[in-house]
Amino acid sequence: MGRSYAYECSKCGFQAKVSGGPDRGVMVWVQTIGCRDCKKLYDAVTRLKAPEGIVSESGGLAGSGAMKGRPSAARAPAFPVVLNRLRPFGLKSHRWVSFKLQCPVSPMHRVQSWNEPDRCPKCGTYLEKSALPFRLWE
Repeated sequence: MGRSYAYECSKCGFQAKVSGGPDRGVMVWVQTIGCRDCKKLYDAVTRLKAPEGIVSESGGLAGSGAMKGRPSAARAPAFPVVLNRLRPFGLKSHRWVSFKLQCPVSPMHRVQSWNEPDRCPKCGTYLEKSALPFRLWE
């Protein structure tokens, strides 16, 4: 079961609700990334357990309306989309699909892995982590 925490910068007031590093649930693995262009933190999907029917030959997700309605062999679905997706019921064959780290806003943005404790993407001060998880997810 994955956990998301609230992070806050004491200097500039930046806030983010992310895992704070690599994390995994039953159907998805994520890695927190810092986007240098957006100057924000995101949880990027790195692996997704998908039913055999929507996995294409190239290893990506087929565009059958499963993830925002577009084919994406190279682009991972956004983390909120994966969280709101219903778990497939009754399907016995699944396959893990891996994705590269990408910004959910634009695949052209420059990103890097972000693991806590680490610095604020806006001002460079270390972020403070909340004591209790903001969200528990599977």
